[in-house]
Amino acid sequence: MKLIDHSKVLIHMKPRLSFNIFFRLLFLLATLFGLIVLGILLYRIISQGLPYFDLQFLQNLPSRNPEQAGVYTAFIGSIWLMAVVAPVSLFLGVGTAIFLEEYAKKNAITTFIQINISNLAGVPSIVFGLLGLTVFVRALALGSSVLAAGLTMSLLVLPVIIVASQEAIRSVPKELRHASYGLGATKWQTILRVVLPAAIPGILTGGILALSRAIGETAPLVVLGLPLFLAFLPRSVFDTFTVLPMQIFNWTSRPQEEFQALAAAGIMVLLILLLLLNTIAVLIRNRYQRRY
Repeated sequence: MKLIDHSKVLIHMKPRLSFNIFFRLLFLLATLFGLIVLGILLYRIISQGLPYFDLQFLQNLPSRNPEQAGVYTAFIGSIWLMAVVAPVSLFLGVGTAIFLEEYAKKNAITTFIQINISNLAGVPSIVFGLLGLTVFVRALALGSSVLAAGLTMSLLVLPVIIVASQEAIRSVPKELRHASYGLGATKWQTILRVVLPAAIPGILTGGILALSRAIGETAPLVVLGLPLFLAFLPRSVFDTFTVLPMQIFNWTSRPQEEFQALAAAGIMVLLILLLLLNTIAVLIRNRYQRRY
């Protein structure tokens, strides 16, 4: 039996170990760079916006006077927007995913549809704004209303919800479906009582993350012509409204330093909403996730 020459092994391993250390340090520096930039950004926002961030700021209407300005109309407008986007996008997204995974035959047509859905997830948001302007604002004469903006933002997040729902449905083991069929259940009963309950954590996680993107988007709403300054609340989905990103954009475009601080406070409100949505997504995933 031939003995191993450890000195030769060490000579051959030295370059590999050096490359390993180099790339480990490189990736560590890349991670630290991102964290440092994020920390600087958060520090700047909090240091500027904290003096204005109080209950009065959340309850006041927009004003030309920085001391009296607030985000009440924009905050309520964002809630109105999510009230339209959430049911429309989840119903269409989950329904499309169920059809593609459970009913549609695997052929060239479904492959073409699947490729286009995946490509739409990477389309710039301003393109969806142009689509919403052409179809909902002008063709359907909805104007800069809650409904027009909600339908536009639903189209924006729809590909993400479809892909996430498909992955969640696809991850349900086929043995569960076969067991349901063996007990005499129909296809729809199997989907409703077996597949969807098992896929709900993934579907809701992807849906909430998609809604988090919708609540922070500005470009499509700018294209739709939403007002930057609005001093009244919408009473129905057909009324004009504004949202937090538009209000923040309005304040950042003003030269006064006080409005820059107000914009930072508005960003804090938006960040808190996004953190709440993402926290809910994580809790849902951890609470209802099952391993098969």
